[in-house]
Amino acid sequence: MRFLFVILLAFPVLEIWLLVELGDRYGWWLIVYLVSMALLGWRLLQDEKLLIHGRIAQILTQGGTPAKALFGSAKNMIAGILLIIPGVLSDVIAAILLLMPSTKPIFTNSQGRPSSAKAANDDVIEGEFRRED
Repeated sequence: MRFLFVILLAFPVLEIWLLVELGDRYGWWLIVYLVSMALLGWRLLQDEKLLIHGRIAQILTQGGTPAKALFGSAKNMIAGILLIIPGVLSDVIAAILLLMPSTKPIFTNSQGRPSSAKAANDDVIEGEFRRED
């Protein structure tokens, strides 16, 4: 518990120190970076707000649980909030969150069922043929 408290206190201090150092080194380019990251974070939040209903509906039609979609969307929303917060460390954490895969991809067959579902008889191979003499 004490370790978590120290990390929560050290994070803003490191963030401010890094902003001061980078501002001294790069000047107004840092402001351009911070504004562009805030705009990207805002856009990520807006897109995630629009896409969450579709993701939940897709997972429900495939027979999955909506928790996968909710956790994936929550991860992206946390990353968007971290991008809006001015700072380089929060942007690095947001990039790590965005690069982490949220779920295994689900591939479907032509009937809309997950492709991992086994057929009743695995010996049957469907196809078309014609005889050539």
